[in-house]
Amino acid sequence: MKIAAKNNKAYHDYEVIEKVEAGIMLTGAEVKSIRAGRISLADSYATCVGGEMYVQHLHISGYERGGAYTPEPMRRRKLLLHKKQVVYLSAEVERKHLALVPLAVYFKEQWVKVELGLCRGRKKYDKRQKIAEQEAKKKIAQLVKKR
Repeated sequence: MKIAAKNNKAYHDYEVIEKVEAGIMLTGAEVKSIRAGRISLADSYATCVGGEMYVQHLHISGYERGGAYTPEPMRRRKLLLHKKQVVYLSAEVERKHLALVPLAVYFKEQWVKVELGLCRGRKKYDKRQKIAEQEAKKKIAQLVKKR
C-alpha cells in the first residue's frame, strides 16, 4: 500500500469517528498525476447527491504529457461504494450533523483508494487541549529518555 497523499489538517480540525475505504473514478492522466504526487486533499469533502457519493474540491494537477484532454483539476469525482454504505453514511451525516472528509489517498495494488472519515468538527478549545496533551506527552518522553 503506497500512500499518495494524507490530510493531516483533517486530524487537527476534526474528530474522526469512523473510517471507510472507497474507490474513486479517475481518468488515466489523473492516475499518473497521483503517482507523481501532484494531489492535494486540503478543503476537500464528500457529499451524497442522488444516491451516489462524490468527492469535491479534491485537487489533482494536470499531467504534463496528458495530451489534448486534460480534466479540470477541481472537478467532482464519483466515489465507488456499496449502496448500503452510501445510505448509511448519508444518514449519519444528516442525522448527527457530521462531515465526510477524505483522510488519505493511496494505491492498493493498482487501484486508487480514498480513505473517508466520518468526522465531527472540533471547537477551538478542543484543539488547544489536544495540543497541550501532545506537548505534555513529549515532555514526559524527554524526561524518561534522559534518565
